[in-house]
Amino acid sequence: MTVDVLSFGCRLNALDGESVRALALAGGARDLVVVNACAVTAEASRQARQAVRRAARERPEARIAVTGCGAQIEPERFAAMPEVARVVGLSARMRAETWDAGRSHPRVEVGAASEARDIAPPPASADILRPRAFVQAQTGCDHSCTFCVIPLGRGRSRSTPVEAVVAEIRRVVSLGAQEAVLTGVDLTAWGADLPDRPTLGTLVRKILRDIPELPRLRLSSLDAVEIDEELMRALAEEDRLMPHLHLSLQSGDDMILKRMKRRHSRADAVRFCERARAARPDVAFGADVIAGFPTETEAMFENSLSLLEACGVAYAHVFPFSPRPDAPASRMPQVSPEVVKARAARLRERGADLLARHLALRVGRRLSVLSEGRGVARAADFSTVRIAQEAPRGAFLDVLIAGHDGRMLIAA
Repeated sequence: MTVDVLSFGCRLNALDGESVRALALAGGARDLVVVNACAVTAEASRQARQAVRRAARERPEARIAVTGCGAQIEPERFAAMPEVARVVGLSARMRAETWDAGRSHPRVEVGAASEARDIAPPPASADILRPRAFVQAQTGCDHSCTFCVIPLGRGRSRSTPVEAVVAEIRRVVSLGAQEAVLTGVDLTAWGADLPDRPTLGTLVRKILRDIPELPRLRLSSLDAVEIDEELMRALAEEDRLMPHLHLSLQSGDDMILKRMKRRHSRADAVRFCERARAARPDVAFGADVIAGFPTETEAMFENSLSLLEACGVAYAHVFPFSPRPDAPASRMPQVSPEVVKARAARLRERGADLLARHLALRVGRRLSVLSEGRGVARAADFSTVRIAQEAPRGAFLDVLIAGHDGRMLIAA
């Protein structure tokens, strides 16, 4: 039996893909290719369709199923492809019967995202959990950013109960994980739908208190305006909570932020970064930034460029604006594709300069790094480190940083 899963997009989608693989194998699937599609950008949708066509050429004997956010948001588009045998939406994909090879199934099984109540079961494969295991704590989103269709693909915000998160982290540690990464679509919304409305900070504290054998805990993308006081205290006090915060900033211009329906201002973002750095001086910031949002002028764009500097962002993730069907921003006055592309390139250039500066400050220091195998390791602040010695995945090494090449640190 062979079940190949091709996952696109975020780490959450990759986790969901492994859960689908386990369900399909348990259901007796044979010669099945599952394309786990992302829909966050037009390019992501194009890549998923390209993967479908490639799989049909390379595996003509296999049946192809499409699931993921792409299938939920664009079911008709995938169903129109002759290579696709099934389109499986959000509510159906985590049900065991959906992947039971002994049953007949509708070709398109996609309900409303608002009906989804599930949290994906964790993947069983130990190999994908070492040395860094991504643990789903939350999925879905209750916000309505005008550029985003993810609420249509994943439904309302849903939190994994605290005991389930703790149990999963214990499991991945027992399988060899040295670092757990809490993951979600809107991670800082964790707990809002649970009894007593616990916060992400209380979850972090409980994980670190109840699992002393966990060497490292890291957080995935965060919304700075939603970060609670307990999490800020944990950042200052807990050495095992990694000093790396990836922020959903999106723009440095207040008018664009309003048109995006974000919940923070430029000043809020700068103030948060200053506060986090005061709490944890070695903290490193990553940030998502969109280039060429509708109505963005050159002056507005310059505000995004300067925000990276003002916040001291080390890892800039730049996204050229991509209009998505059903997203309100697709109906706003668009910036020309050529300008969008040029602005994205300038943001990436600024980001590369800031990363080089960040790395330069680490030269001459000794760092504890986690080997990811093949001569590469990861520092606590998320810097990639090239190591001279061969070390197995999951080994901690104390290294002296001799230099950098603009992209990664180089250990002596």
